[in-house]
Amino acid sequence: MRQRPLTLVQDELVDYEKAMERMAALVEERQDDARPDTLWLLSHPSVFTIGKRTLQSHLPDPSHGIPVVPTGRGGQLTYHGPGQLVGYLIVKLRPDEGVVDYIREVELRLVEALAALGVPAERRDTPPGSELLTGVWTRETGRKIVSIGMRASRSVTSHGFALNVDGDLTPWRLAVACGMPDVEMTSVVHEAGGGSMDEARRVIAEAFEAS
Repeated sequence: MRQRPLTLVQDELVDYEKAMERMAALVEERQDDARPDTLWLLSHPSVFTIGKRTLQSHLPDPSHGIPVVPTGRGGQLTYHGPGQLVGYLIVKLRPDEGVVDYIREVELRLVEALAALGVPAERRDTPPGSELLTGVWTRETGRKIVSIGMRASRSVTSHGFALNVDGDLTPWRLAVACGMPDVEMTSVVHEAGGGSMDEARRVIAEAFEAS
């Protein structure tokens, strides 16, 4: 991978819709070259977010009480909550790459980070003629540990990835994650038998050359 140093911004728990407002401002600043490429690490209170193609049948039963919020990113339904590390990537794409190329780079950097956290992981190739398969899976158990949904506007990316570190996995079973009825979600703690959010933040920052 080519070097791509990022400026690191860190927060704790940020309301999803407030985070979207701030991310939009960060994207506009990057489009105007008013700020450098940025990795923003944070977490959200419990919320399901849905992409434009999410099927109604994939949504959770409203009786569970977790909000469902439409979003402009690619991908389908995902869950955010405490114990999950979200990374928003506000990056100006190079002239020779598109957003899919960058997503593939993001996957590889996350595989590297997970190895440092004691979780052998892999990205998966998309079968010919199929919808883009994004995210990171554990190599030994075949469970999904990172969800990815991104878009680009005026050559600048937004949204990013969500790594399950040490949070409650129960909400994932209330809906169809990532448009994949058979997917089983997992976390660093579940796979490695240990780990912490502080360690995950450090390792992710290193993998993305962010400081």
